[in-house]
Amino acid sequence: MAGAAPAKQTVRIAFIGPLTGGVAANGLGGRNSADLAVRLRNAEPGAKYRYELLVLDDECKPNIGVQVATKAAADRKVIAAVAHYCSTVAMGTVDVYHRFGLPVVVWGAVLPDITYKNDFDEVHRVNGTMINQNEVAAQFMTGLKYRRWALIHDTTDYGKGHNRYFSEALRKHGGQILGTFPVGADQQDFNAELTKIKELRPEVIYFGGLTPIGVRIRSQMDRLGIKAAFQGTSGIVSDAFIEGLGPLAEGTLAFREGAPAEKLPGGKVFLEQYARHNYGEPPEAYGPFAFAAANLIMDAIEKVGPDRRKVVKELNATRDRDSIVGKITFDDHGQNSVPLITKFVVQDGRWAVWEDSEYAKGRRKLPRP
Repeated sequence: MAGAAPAKQTVRIAFIGPLTGGVAANGLGGRNSADLAVRLRNAEPGAKYRYELLVLDDECKPNIGVQVATKAAADRKVIAAVAHYCSTVAMGTVDVYHRFGLPVVVWGAVLPDITYKNDFDEVHRVNGTMINQNEVAAQFMTGLKYRRWALIHDTTDYGKGHNRYFSEALRKHGGQILGTFPVGADQQDFNAELTKIKELRPEVIYFGGLTPIGVRIRSQMDRLGIKAAFQGTSGIVSDAFIEGLGPLAEGTLAFREGAPAEKLPGGKVFLEQYARHNYGEPPEAYGPFAFAAANLIMDAIEKVGPDRRKVVKELNATRDRDSIVGKITFDDHGQNSVPLITKFVVQDGRWAVWEDSEYAKGRRKLPRP
């Protein structure tokens, strides 16, 4: 008679993201997706370890992010982390991960500086950056014959980065910037900025920031009778943006690296498993990246064991790794190249891929003043 199988060693990995606050929908989708990766791995008989997910809320606030990053990094049972949707938080925490030697894989933050402004071996990013996102956005929008923009961005590193890279790309493609309007990340009233913008008569209002402000700006545009098209970044590609605006969201444009989950390799299986586990919130736009990041970390641990230093080395050697978000290869800065940028437009209460939309087929028209 065979004896009972020996109990597996439990290995702890952390998930860090915004679980409360204005972008909590994205954080909860990321958390659920990382949790799904852990559950599926624990169900594999051949897995060497049993994984435990330590979930921490960074609230999309840099000071809170540093606190929870320090908590995770100081816990020697935590071997690695799936970390951050918000760029301002990721920028504030990379020093912590380096100091404690904790390997992390960023799953949503897009500011290039997170990986490219340091040489920290511990920091990796599975999603792309805002550089390619804004290049595609500028090329696409000028291709639609829009010529005159007003730019609004929040004053965080995230918003300033989007303003910088979109402005550079827009000038290159022949677009005209009529005015640039920095706004506070917690600002509620945009009447002053929008009144000036209305006088400039832009064809497009570009917004570099996250969903909560995007909802307020778009709704206040409507109250002032501004008929310009509204163009956002990956920061508004969220079900919460559409829920916050209702029919006013129709025709909003935004751009995000990667592809929708249903179009990803393995995306159908991911969505089926996500539904089967009855999570209370959707995976949102960056859930597949959190799923991929968690699997990448667990793959490394399975290969080299629960040792931070060895996991860092293994992650840095990642080349052409198959994943739900496509091939993953980390460059010398731990940055994955994500060549695909998807163009989205809100149609009938959902984010539709541009090429599949009625706007692309000419059956509906985008706003023009």
